[in-house]
Amino acid sequence: MQNGTLLAAIDLGSNSFRLEIGRYHSGHIERIEYLKETVRQGNGLDEDKLLSQAAMERGWECLARFAERLHGFKKQQVRAVATQTLREAKNREEFLRNAQAILGFSIDVVSGYEEARLIYQGVSRLLPHSDEKRLVVDIGGRSTEMILGEGYRARTMESYRLGSVAWSNRYFPRGQFNAAAFKTAEVAAKAVIDDALDKFAPSEWNVAYGSSGTVGAVADMLGANGWATGLITRSGLDWLVDRMIKSGSSDQMRLEGLKDDRRPVIGGGVSVLRAIFDLFDIQQMVPAQGALRHGALYDLIDRDTDGGDVRERTVLWLANRFSADEAQGKRVSDVSTALFSQIAALDAQNERYSQKLAWAARLHEIGTHISHERSHHHGAYILDNVDARGFSLPELHRMSQLVLGQRGKLRKLEESLHDELFAKQLMALRLAVLLCHARQKPEYESVKLSYKSRAFKLATNPGWARRYPQSAWLLGEEVLAWQKTAWKFTADIR
Repeated sequence: MQNGTLLAAIDLGSNSFRLEIGRYHSGHIERIEYLKETVRQGNGLDEDKLLSQAAMERGWECLARFAERLHGFKKQQVRAVATQTLREAKNREEFLRNAQAILGFSIDVVSGYEEARLIYQGVSRLLPHSDEKRLVVDIGGRSTEMILGEGYRARTMESYRLGSVAWSNRYFPRGQFNAAAFKTAEVAAKAVIDDALDKFAPSEWNVAYGSSGTVGAVADMLGANGWATGLITRSGLDWLVDRMIKSGSSDQMRLEGLKDDRRPVIGGGVSVLRAIFDLFDIQQMVPAQGALRHGALYDLIDRDTDGGDVRERTVLWLANRFSADEAQGKRVSDVSTALFSQIAALDAQNERYSQKLAWAARLHEIGTHISHERSHHHGAYILDNVDARGFSLPELHRMSQLVLGQRGKLRKLEESLHDELFAKQLMALRLAVLLCHARQKPEYESVKLSYKSRAFKLATNPGWARRYPQSAWLLGEEVLAWQKTAWKFTADIR
């Protein structure tokens, strides 16, 4: 990456949307601009896990303003990440379709595990490099992430379903504060994160850092009222809770350092934070400057570096973990991407789809680790449910659908086949699996694939069918399989 390159990260959180713009220089990022809007999208998620129209519109309006600021940025310069609210929302695709069209860039809905990885990456990059063992806590609107790490390496990560928005709505309705409500909220929070005590035992870390909104808001209030600046102590937190209870409600709180946009969710955030202090016997926590959006910026740098993309390392890890045949995966990957290039002009967008196809091809046999019977179903299940560093949930699902569709009937992929690029990826993968059936490198240079108006056509050089009769027969069967879809596939096998 060249010095001076502008990079941007967008964090679509449950409470706020944030845009961070920085300039790259020699491995570091200098802040150029930071925008934050309180969208409170998490408040618009009903009991059926559906986002309200009003919540979606608030998000779209915010992204329209961000889009104006990002005019002229290229796709590889921007990463947008959505977290717990959109992980939960059953109608997230409706929101995302409009959101991505408005923003002009793709939006990655990431797993809690991936969110935790990005948070730690952001926190660690903005801390002085040291060998200290760190506990990082990020209390978001609807999820709380906890990470153990050293230096730039996160060792243990977890995401829990509790946060400032969710706990405020549940235990502090209408912003009312009293001692009983705080006790109930803290007991409930401990019940959710109780198993974290084994994973993040106090003996495993030296310093506790807090990232993002709740911790920052608490530190600001304590610092503005005579407590140590840049530090949250147990006694300071207890004092704050006492002041909140005495005020009676968030509307009645008169406290220096409390910002109006934080007022509606401060009760839930503080109750979760105090539960964590109590459960882990934390005496003090240091507010960190880095956050998820900074991790997303540094992820853009890694993706631009040869061998730096964490997704590549994740694919290798998955292949090893599930004992996939590396050589066969490489053969299927090479053949499928070569065929895909014949039917999809490799512009910047299609190059990304080619890369995802290659990863799916390298992992197409991971289901055999469970059973050879229905191995493609097992492989799809693994990809839909594994914690995979670097990947968004839609990326993993697309790869799972490719693995599921690598062979067999196509009816199971009827919905996905409405997508033209997916159909092209799937055709390339199925043909590659077919051509590599002997687990040797096939003569695929003699196979030409073309596409026009929802119709695929395959042609071979003369004599190919005679040299490879089994492959020729399998291609004939593949033609029949596609006849039961909305796509046309013909083969001139000679």
